Amino acid sequence: MYKWDFAAVFIDFDLLLLGLLNTLKVTGLSLTLGVPLGLFLAVCRLSRLRLIGPLAGFIIEFFRTTPPLVQLFWFFFALPILIDVRMTPFVAAVATFSIQSSAFFAEVFRGGIVSVEASQWEGARALGMSYIQLMRRVILPQAVKRMIPAFLERSIELLKTTTLVSVIAYSDLLFYANDLAQKTFRPLEIYTITALIYFCVIYPISMLVRVLERFFNRSGESTVA
Repeated sequence: MYKWDFAAVFIDFDLLLLGLLNTLKVTGLSLTLGVPLGLFLAVCRLSRLRLIGPLAGFIIEFFRTTPPLVQLFWFFFALPILIDVRMTPFVAAVATFSIQSSAFFAEVFRGGIVSVEASQWEGARALGMSYIQLMRRVILPQAVKRMIPAFLERSIELLKTTTLVSVIAYSDLLFYANDLAQKTFRPLEIYTITALIYFCVIYPISMLVRVLERFFNRSGESTVA
């Protein structure tokens, strides 16, 4: 019979908290860079210019359909060879997940923008607004409200995807969990507590998504999937 012993976990629990902090750093910075980049890609994809739309579409689909682990390896190992710079695990992780998440955010933005009724576009144009004014004052304020649940869902997926950074030796939560599991010979306890830490972080966000979806459904606002 296996005897559970969590003492080894709590002795080094501060390392798991440090790993969680590092995980949140990568996630937060990737969101900070990925959201505006996603908006830029979405606007480019909706552009009627001959080359801009297809090029943005290709970039979005490429990073949406290729595995994030492959992208992470490429940024960490291949990119430094091509541009002759030193790439730290943190920089490689942020670069990878910023661009990868921007591709998904671009589709969220695009869905939100095209969901705005045609009458809103026509009314803004009738007032003589430029495209930038139309987007900033009329379309995006309505679209962003509808996209909030999808943004939060995507943020959850990004947080879970960052567990891949342990393979390039970035000291995130899973990296420290793997290290402690090897040192203490208590992998079941270590990974159980690690899973609970992720649950405590992600579950409140997931509940917020459900609350917002119910709120928008009651108010008659559609949300972007």
